[in-house]
Amino acid sequence: METLITLMRIPCSSRSMSTLYSAIPCSSRSMSASSIKPPSFFSSLSRYSSPPPSSSSFISDSRNFISSKNIFPKVSMSHQQNRHLTSVSDSVTPDRPQGSSFQGGESFFRCILASMEAIYLSRNPTAKSILELVHSVDNEHICYDHFAFRTFGVNGHGIDSMAGLFLDFGYVQREELRFPAKKLKAFWFSPPKVQSSDGGAGVNGPLPRIFISELLVDELSPQAQEIIRRYTAQSNNGNKHASLASCLGSLTWEKPSYAEFLQLASESEYAAWTLVNGYALNHLTVSTHRLKSHLRSIKNLNQFIEENGYKLNSEGGILKVSPDGLLLQSSTVADSVAFHFADGIESSVPCSYIEFAERLILHQYKNLPEKEVKEFHRRDGFEVGNADKIFESTSSDQLTRRSA
Repeated sequence: METLITLMRIPCSSRSMSTLYSAIPCSSRSMSASSIKPPSFFSSLSRYSSPPPSSSSFISDSRNFISSKNIFPKVSMSHQQNRHLTSVSDSVTPDRPQGSSFQGGESFFRCILASMEAIYLSRNPTAKSILELVHSVDNEHICYDHFAFRTFGVNGHGIDSMAGLFLDFGYVQREELRFPAKKLKAFWFSPPKVQSSDGGAGVNGPLPRIFISELLVDELSPQAQEIIRRYTAQSNNGNKHASLASCLGSLTWEKPSYAEFLQLASESEYAAWTLVNGYALNHLTVSTHRLKSHLRSIKNLNQFIEENGYKLNSEGGILKVSPDGLLLQSSTVADSVAFHFADGIESSVPCSYIEFAERLILHQYKNLPEKEVKEFHRRDGFEVGNADKIFESTSSDQLTRRSA
């Protein structure tokens, strides 16, 4: 936390941080954090300036780095939450809203989310363009369902390294999900209650769920394990600053060689992605049922996206549906960016993508008047079958299909 606090106190006049933090009030100003609501991505679509800072490994050009101004408000206080990762299993059929309360400075936390979002949008022009398209129809009603991150489950660089930030601010760990074929496991985290987020959009809106996965490194070949263990060991205590790395778009280890990237990709495309992207936001997800136009139906949204020339992940079908029929998901195919490898080779690597989720009303609440339906009346949680197919958004098969 001390590292992040130091980061957020960087003077607003600093040229290197001007884009990411252009809307964050300087610590020397007298205005209180709780009284300020900086502009979100959706209220400043036409006001782009210079690109945000990025890892030197990625090549900055007009295709891959498009800047955005965003950031975000309010303060609520509570005592420190126990950091133990205890699974809670009542998320799919809730009878009441979540009971966890926000802990710490809400404005500060939303600034962290906004920094992650800014790096993500700068590297993924497809996501930015689609958000603009949806915004042109639905104006200020775009809300995020969840943020997702990938990690290496070794040397302390797994789920816990990224989860700490969210637990500190009142998030609660929920169910574990297992993906044996991909050698992955994941946990999702439900957001705490905040005093007011109605009417806000993006990172200014309802707090997103968090989905964090990790690669079960011990199940890989000795050669793949050696590569991953060497880089994570090289990172030393970088795992303690995972959220900072995500905000900055920087790796916590040195750039890998192209040969090592290819070796990992041949065994686990998830491993290769994480080696070159680190703790960067893997994807964010638009909550379609919170939209106000006809796009609130994910089928209509999928059609709208495809009609505008974007390809959606076709693994298992464009629309992924949970067995209970209440969680509907789709996603684009990941963008690619040029990456400078340590051995001097420059090559295209998969970056991130954007997902869409529609959570239908639980059966016991289906007769509620529409105006009375809240988020906790809808299907919560995640589904292994859906998520397994969404993971394929960064796969070589889908990327090949995108370029065809």
